[in-house]
Amino acid sequence: MGYIKAEEILPLEIIELIQQYVDGKSIYIPRKSSHRQAWGTGTQIKQDLLKRDRQIYEDHLAGTKTKELACKYYLSEKSIQRILRKMSE
Repeated sequence: MGYIKAEEILPLEIIELIQQYVDGKSIYIPRKSSHRQAWGTGTQIKQDLLKRDRQIYEDHLAGTKTKELACKYYLSEKSIQRILRKMSE
């Protein structure tokens, strides 16, 4: 996400009002609730993580121990346990 200069989009009165609270600092202005997208929308991360989790579950069913899975997938043992619990439901 890039920055936009306030002077390019906001009236001077609004800039002066904001300066009363945050003079010379960067601030984040969140999207309106109606414009927000769910996490992972627009990317393939959800599908990638599901594929990884399925592979972890298959490895587990094949006899790979939790500690070995944690090392193989660079995750904590707790994360592996959580994934295994989720995939077995």
